[in-house]
Amino acid sequence: MLITIPDVLSQEEVVQFRKELDNTNWVDGKVTAGHQSAQVKDNMQLPESNPVAIDLGRKILRALEINPLFVSAALPAKIFPPLFNRYDGGHSFGNHVDNSIRRVPATAELVRTDLSVTLFLSSPEEYDGGELIIDDTYGAHSVKLPAGHLVLYPSSSLHRVLPVTRGSRVSSFFWLQSMVRRDAQRNLLLSLDVAIQQVAQDLPGHASLLEFTSVYHNLLREWAEV
Repeated sequence: MLITIPDVLSQEEVVQFRKELDNTNWVDGKVTAGHQSAQVKDNMQLPESNPVAIDLGRKILRALEINPLFVSAALPAKIFPPLFNRYDGGHSFGNHVDNSIRRVPATAELVRTDLSVTLFLSSPEEYDGGELIIDDTYGAHSVKLPAGHLVLYPSSSLHRVLPVTRGSRVSSFFWLQSMVRRDAQRNLLLSLDVAIQQVAQDLPGHASLLEFTSVYHNLLREWAEV
């Protein structure tokens, strides 16, 4: 399932992020690509050890910790530290599938990539092209979100970034390991969680809330890997 999460960062935070990102040094994006991806990857990226990338990545993670939709949709167990990329004139990223396992830099920790994340840091008006295209059983989905918005999708999906023909497309991207590995199970839990919240809003104190909440947690207990 492809899930859009709005306003992860405020517009003020986006402006500050861009100010810092625009004043640091970018390198060839192939530095973090696997063998297959390197053949189709043409963009710029901040090195994983770049102090700006580390600081901004921590700020993104703090914002996500308090975002209820992200937590409910992703059920994160481990999150790979956010990275940053930039697509300028003609840059693109051809069809690829993300690596199944990522090692956190300078550690022995491994992250199984269940979900991929792109957080947009350029507004759609700033650039032409650059759409993220994600393929699933329902076809190809084109994603180009406002700055500060995020898209969450299965890392098993074939995806690509179309060429940027004007301006710059700046974003953060990363992966996470979910407590619930299977996409279908995560989707059921998200639907149930959203329904529980809606009932709590429409019918506060209703007796069914306790039963629905019990079902949710028992399913999570059945499916979670922690």
